[in-house]
Amino acid sequence: MTILVLIFCILLLIALITWAKVNAFLAFLIVALLAGCFFGMPFTTVIASVNKGLGDTLGSVAIIIVLGAMLGKLVAESGAAQRIAHFMHGLFGAKYVTYAMAITGFIVGIPLYYNVGFILLVPIIFSVASSYRLPLLYVGMPMLTALSVMHGFLPPHPSPMTLISVFHADVVKTFGYGLIIAIPAIIIAGPVFSTTLKKIGPNGLQFAGSSAALPANELPGIINSILSSLLPVVLICLAHLPSVFFGQVPFIKNLASWFAEPVIAMLLTLIISTYTLGLHKGRPLAKIMDSYVCAVKDIAMVLIIIGSAGALKQIFVDSHLGDVLAGMLVNSTMHPLLFAWLATACLRLCLGSATVAGVTAAGVLFPIAHHSGVNTNLLVLAIGAGSLFGSHVNDTAFWLCKEYFGLSVKETLRSWTVMESLVSVIGLAGVLSLDYLL
Repeated sequence: MTILVLIFCILLLIALITWAKVNAFLAFLIVALLAGCFFGMPFTTVIASVNKGLGDTLGSVAIIIVLGAMLGKLVAESGAAQRIAHFMHGLFGAKYVTYAMAITGFIVGIPLYYNVGFILLVPIIFSVASSYRLPLLYVGMPMLTALSVMHGFLPPHPSPMTLISVFHADVVKTFGYGLIIAIPAIIIAGPVFSTTLKKIGPNGLQFAGSSAALPANELPGIINSILSSLLPVVLICLAHLPSVFFGQVPFIKNLASWFAEPVIAMLLTLIISTYTLGLHKGRPLAKIMDSYVCAVKDIAMVLIIIGSAGALKQIFVDSHLGDVLAGMLVNSTMHPLLFAWLATACLRLCLGSATVAGVTAAGVLFPIAHHSGVNTNLLVLAIGAGSLFGSHVNDTAFWLCKEYFGLSVKETLRSWTVMESLVSVIGLAGVLSLDYLL
């Protein structure tokens, strides 16, 4: 009976979001309340679980996501992304332009959310395609691949950060393992796969929606631009070095642990970048702060969706659903990481949004993670990989690709959907390989 209730709740959630077009936050909240009642929880306990789940989930990730949104906005408006793109194109030349685009997407994709990165980088894609007289998808797909992988796999993006919080994974290990998996996924699904797309779609030598690029003399330096994107990762990694040189000296250890916290790393990066990319370039502080306000508005709905997904997760936890699911997994021959990927991939196909699929899977899979002895860092990556599988007509990213590149639905399925599926499957293979080696 418990499993039937779970299946009903998931199907109801899918129906509300996809068929009834109910806002995802409301859908999660409605299903969470109904699930608690169906599981036989007292009404007061249901409300308490919803409040706890929403508060605990947002409390652990909201600051990082907001700071990440602000940093991404600054990187976009300052011209740092434009500088990185130009540098990569000059470094690699026409012969390896697809690798230049992939690396650009990789670096810029660390602080930028996918949709923001897409809108920001599309004019650069069209400009490069025009300059080198190359097919549009051949040039653009590697960059979109890198943006998608960073969005789905690695912190500080919303879904990975939420998963790290829910499963109590190690952010540094998850990022490190994610890089190991992300690099081959980006290369194979990006530059390699793009060679099959040369005859798909228009040449893309004109793009009416391109925003005016900043003059070269107004762009920040290349070192400043790259460091502004990578500094959170650099700070977290550097914070682990003092223990190597100073051993277990309490003060040094505590200070290093403090700087290794993602919140501290993101805040320091934002403070430094506010000066180097903003104030130092003559931009008034008031305008920078206005940009930060807009950045938070852009991700406000993402935050409350993540919170409501946490509420549903808490209902599953407090209803002791985990004991039932753990028993099923023990008797199953399926590898728990494969199970996590498959469950998330199914949710992705049904729900469309990678973020919603990931946080939904976290709620369903949370109980079994602590019963199966699975590596939680790899579990985060397995769910992240599954959340990218099979993007199609119910995903806004699908339509962004179709409309901006002037493709038919069939061409978009042949290019974008296949690329997303490749990234997902390669990610799964990487997760299983690491699980075998570790």
